[in-house]
Amino acid sequence: MEIKREHPRLPILVLSSHPESQFAIRTLRAGASGYLPKRSSPGEILEAVRKIHSGGKHVSPDLAEEMADYIEVNNERPYHENLSDREFQVMLLLASGKSVTEIAEELSISVKTISTHRTHILEKMRMSRNTELTRYALDNNLLG
Repeated sequence: MEIKREHPRLPILVLSSHPESQFAIRTLRAGASGYLPKRSSPGEILEAVRKIHSGGKHVSPDLAEEMADYIEVNNERPYHENLSDREFQVMLLLASGKSVTEIAEELSISVKTISTHRTHILEKMRMSRNTELTRYALDNNLLG
């Protein structure tokens, strides 16, 4: 999160329409103090603002339960959680069927950089082809 680089002590609460299970942990790792779905009630949002304003962290009760279940049951993280934010972004674009050239144009970076990201993504995901990334993304509900 660019804002955290400029204002490292600023507490950030993210309200998102994206599924919590795929984006909340990534957002918290990037520096957010809290993450809530947009469907949260005004009371939940107020509670979250108060909590992060006092220095705490906040996630929805549903996400907290999901995280607890994950810790209890899974010793290994899903492969996509090992990717950097940029790698995750590129992985989603590759999985959606975009070419390296299309992704480079969309992100305004070189084709060589995207190719390097693709290589790292495939290594970290223990895969060899884009079609495997697509299957993984579909199986894990990462394509919206």
